[in-house]
Amino acid sequence: MPIEILMPALSPTMTEGNLAKWTVKEGDKIKSGQVIAEIETDKATMEVEAVDEGVVGKIMVQAGTEGVKVNELIALLLEDGEDKKVLDGYKSKSETAPKASPEKKDDGLQVADDKKLAPSVSSSSSVMSHLSSDRVKASPLAKRVAANEGIDIRMVSGTGPHGRIVKDDVLKSLASGGTAKGRVMRNSVEFTKIPNNNMRKVIARRLTESKQTVPHFYLTVECELDKLLEIRKEINFDAEATAGKDKKPAYKLSVNDFIIKATALALKKVPTANASWSDEAILQYNNVDISVAVAIDGGLITPIVKNADQKNVVAISNEMKDLAARAKTGKLAPEEFQGGGFSISNLGMFGVKQFAAIVNPPQGCILAVGAGEDRAVVRHGKIETRNIVDLTLSVDHRVVDGAVGAQFLQALKHYIESPSLMLL
Repeated sequence: MPIEILMPALSPTMTEGNLAKWTVKEGDKIKSGQVIAEIETDKATMEVEAVDEGVVGKIMVQAGTEGVKVNELIALLLEDGEDKKVLDGYKSKSETAPKASPEKKDDGLQVADDKKLAPSVSSSSSVMSHLSSDRVKASPLAKRVAANEGIDIRMVSGTGPHGRIVKDDVLKSLASGGTAKGRVMRNSVEFTKIPNNNMRKVIARRLTESKQTVPHFYLTVECELDKLLEIRKEINFDAEATAGKDKKPAYKLSVNDFIIKATALALKKVPTANASWSDEAILQYNNVDISVAVAIDGGLITPIVKNADQKNVVAISNEMKDLAARAKTGKLAPEEFQGGGFSISNLGMFGVKQFAAIVNPPQGCILAVGAGEDRAVVRHGKIETRNIVDLTLSVDHRVVDGAVGAQFLQALKHYIESPSLMLL
């Protein structure tokens, strides 16, 4: 039974087109994926591609014919071994069967316009269309094979007309098996189970409880770091200059060390922010103990700098280095990470500009520290550059009201932007 090659609909609104060129002639044996004709519309020139293998038995519409209706028979393809005599008196299926409306037709064609390729089910037709555009030049069949086999078609070299990618190019790429040809190698194991250790279970339980039961609200303030960075630079330079024979300075201060100290002083100034919730009463702490989040394998832990308001920045820095080192090796005593009245989480070293942390019950507040960056600010009517950091306070509204949170951030900003006050 001859296979009909019909005039394809190359856009949703197309009703006719011009058969510009045949690239095959009667008697030619063709392969699937081979370009057999070019069709012109008012939008673009498309290539018609054979889906089935066979011999071109008869060309019904000659090259150069204009106004060829969609679904009109343009050629007949003989299957391998089929006698040409079957073409004698052949009548098109479209002449013997009711034609579908343009909106609901199923002509088995790959429909495309100048903006999008829209695939349809291939049944009785042996052609597919391809849009010549600035995008990857590949036949619809080649694209389909590539998608099924996990090939990145953009990485395949085309051997068709004008460098167009055809099915054989994709199959050759697949046969080569090399990832250099762009094959996407999918891992057969969809996921790996990582058992939850006790720390991860505790973190999950506590943070889920926090988000479900603690009424969070968030306050953010911008702080200038220029003065703090200058003082830090001077102090660290002096430590290096006065280092002993081993050339190892006695300390090296970080921005986080100053933030811990500034937070402690701000809590001392606004003690109502140094509190936690219980059903019986709000617990306002008389000591300033700062929990600092430290990332470790499998989770995080919050070692505590106790009485941070009474320690200088150098003492805080050295203590934090010791606590963090022992936290990562699992050598902290329980009293060194359990408790604390206020938490700090700093992701600035990872380039995170701003974030909001989850309150760590029963504490009432946690401060999220972002990365410092140069920003344009207006000072006395002039645009100047300042190093700015975003600090976001997450608050348990049962413990700390908005005004108290704002007062705390105001005090914190004052100490950070006037760092010499922390050295008194």
